Amino acid sequence: MRREIIRTADGSTTIHLPDWDESYHSKHGAIQEAYHVFIKNGLSLFEEKPVAILEIGFGTGLNAFITYLESQKNNRSIIYTGVEAYPISLDELRSMNYVNELDAEAESAAFDKLHESEWGMRAELSPTFSIEKRKQFFHDIDDVSEFDLIYFDAFGFRVQPELWSFEIFQKMYAALKPGGILVTYAARGAIKRNMLEAGFTVEKLAGPPGKREMFRASKPL
Repeated sequence: MRREIIRTADGSTTIHLPDWDESYHSKHGAIQEAYHVFIKNGLSLFEEKPVAILEIGFGTGLNAFITYLESQKNNRSIIYTGVEAYPISLDELRSMNYVNELDAEAESAAFDKLHESEWGMRAELSPTFSIEKRKQFFHDIDDVSEFDLIYFDAFGFRVQPELWSFEIFQKMYAALKPGGILVTYAARGAIKRNMLEAGFTVEKLAGPPGKREMFRASKPL
């Protein structure tokens, strides 16, 4: 499928799929969306605790890199796992301008290591942050009570509704520890129904720039 690099409204880049008219991040601002959905409404709920995170849709690594930066800023221990069925090329990743746009030039080596680390192997980016990237289809995930937090960042329901099914959310529910949280940019009624059927408690929150609403789903204790 054709891919092209575009600049979003906050100056950060993303990858656009013209055949689907779908992008890896919001055209209204890739970095703004990542901070709002995954940090403000996800990671920030786990202050002063070690956190095990599963990302569904590793993509360009933006969410992982921002989470790494947060771990360094707050000296927080994070064990990160990113799942991606179709990894993008290193050339495409090197075209992303996240290091500059995040004023993170001092962490450029960590950004490179994040992407150059071997798939299927855990790598330490710092004493407080490790990452394993899995080349895996979402329906093959079979973790049980492993994660505190899930970043659910799959392509949109419009183009890939099967990634937002009851069966997928069953797997997400199983992967979370009791009391765990899943956050996503999405806010469709069909998605909420599938989350509820899987056992989640679902709340609707204000969305990132350009989007009115988003979901946060919790697994009961």
